[in-house]
Amino acid sequence: MATTISSVAPPWEAAARDFAAWRAGDQAALDRLVRAVTPVLWHLARSYGVDRDTADDVVQTTWLSLVRGADSVRDPQAVWRWVTVTARREAWRAARARQREASAPDEVLDVAGPPAPSPEPAVLATVEARALWRQVTRLDDRCRRLLRVIAFDDRPDYSSLSAELGMPVGSIGPTRGRCLDKLRAQLADDPEWSGR
Repeated sequence: MATTISSVAPPWEAAARDFAAWRAGDQAALDRLVRAVTPVLWHLARSYGVDRDTADDVVQTTWLSLVRGADSVRDPQAVWRWVTVTARREAWRAARARQREASAPDEVLDVAGPPAPSPEPAVLATVEARALWRQVTRLDDRCRRLLRVIAFDDRPDYSSLSAELGMPVGSIGPTRGRCLDKLRAQLADDPEWSGR
């Protein structure tokens, strides 16, 4: 039985498509773009340590900046990066302003440290993980079982694995290699996978 593969575009491609459609006059495309990207921007803003209201302000300022400066984004493929960089800058400014307000006038403000890690890699990792496991499900049963065991066990017991899969211990390594080659080939054709 064949597994149906979702043709869901990566979030940055959907953002580019909606941005281009909005600039071409489709007002609903801007609504789609805002609905899809706002959660990422909001979490990104919160990662700078700002409160909820300030994060909301950062997101609103980011969208307002995009609407006002849409012409500065020449390539729709750059819109995802444009809004995330803008949100980071706004969040950094807001966090810095909050630190200034909290510090006494005679204290030295130290904001040179790195900002908190961005949630964007986690969001993208989730998209890629979904793509990876979707492609694993397309492999034959033997490969699926072998790769799942190896993926979650740093030092798998080859004799137990041999008994479970019904294959000689000496063929586990070569079989694993062939299964990984099949998986790499499938991932190369998956539009959600960029973890090459």
